[in-house]
Amino acid sequence: MRTPSNQPVPSRVVVCRDCCCGTPKVPGVDHAEQSARLAENVPVRISDCLDVCEHANVIVVQPSTAGRAAGARPVWLGLVNDPDATEDIIDWVRAGGPGVAPCPDVLDLYTFTPPRRVARGPGSEG
Repeated sequence: MRTPSNQPVPSRVVVCRDCCCGTPKVPGVDHAEQSARLAENVPVRISDCLDVCEHANVIVVQPSTAGRAAGARPVWLGLVNDPDATEDIIDWVRAGGPGVAPCPDVLDLYTFTPPRRVARGPGSEG
């Protein structure tokens, strides 16, 4: 799903894959179907590991241009292993996503704050 370059950027979804998310480490989930269902309905980007494997499957809903203008930030959703949650995400993004449409109450169960990444300078241990 592509947006013409002269159009405002819509809300979009980042789907974590290629680590714990999207693998048999999270059993009982049709990961390919989840990604395909999202991509059929909303703008999607597949990402490598987002470093929050304890929350697999992770989906980040990014605000649209209008949502960002309203002060919205990306919403991180973890343990999205239920097809109904995937449908709730689709409905929310189609309605405008963060900053434009209220987050469905049920998605509050999946929302988490990712840890801050610390930049490591020269000489830091790692």
